Amino acid sequence: MSYADLSQARLFYVIDGPADAPVLVLSNSLGTCSDMWARQIPELSKHFRVLRYDTRGHGKSSIPEGEYSFEQLGNDVAELLAHLNIKRAHFCGLSMGGPTGLWLALARPELLDKLILCNTAARIGSAEGWSARIAAVAEQTLEKMAPTLVERWLTDSYRAAEPGLTQVLIDMLRRTPDAGYSGNCAALRDADFREQVGSIKASTLVISSTHDLAATPAQGQELAAAIPGARYFEMNTSHISNWEQPEVFTRTVVDFLKG
Repeated sequence: MSYADLSQARLFYVIDGPADAPVLVLSNSLGTCSDMWARQIPELSKHFRVLRYDTRGHGKSSIPEGEYSFEQLGNDVAELLAHLNIKRAHFCGLSMGGPTGLWLALARPELLDKLILCNTAARIGSAEGWSARIAAVAEQTLEKMAPTLVERWLTDSYRAAEPGLTQVLIDMLRRTPDAGYSGNCAALRDADFREQVGSIKASTLVISSTHDLAATPAQGQELAAAIPGARYFEMNTSHISNWEQPEVFTRTVVDFLKG
């Protein structure tokens, strides 16, 4: 297993693909880990040096005390790239991974080539909603909340057709530490990039999902319209689009990065 001891966190990471290929960083959604990208790796690793990591508070990464910010989450990525002597990379973040990418594109643009923002928004949810989620986790625990939360991640038809793959995501969420999850909820509670995204220079693709209630297609379209030159693509899925339609998602990512 590979770990990077950074200034504020210890990140678990895994690398696939040729050593001389362009680097692609994949950033996980809230309540998952680097395993959420497993269905993309066989194809992506043919074209890219794919760097996956567990966001702080998730998976095998450390759980720093207190609440987090996207400045911290973005700096974790910047330090991880420096640790691995990677000068520039493409970045693809889904849900919570999206604002991490936005922060990097705004604060550390020299690190990014192309940017892919999936099932995300410049402002995800409301402060009240995230505060309520933090309180609910403290009262109920993620272990008990996981099945209900995952209902919002996948369409009804997918969950009915693929109960085993649905259970993989439920178990991934159950294994997420409550403290780490809540620390990242605080970052989402406080983050609002709507007035800044117009300054992004990176070539950007926004992927949204027709049935996503957490980051709606309208929010995705708004984000794409605000970033100069950004492209928009909509999938017939719910929030975890890469899991629900892996072939469509992966082809879209490869076509954009290689186009």
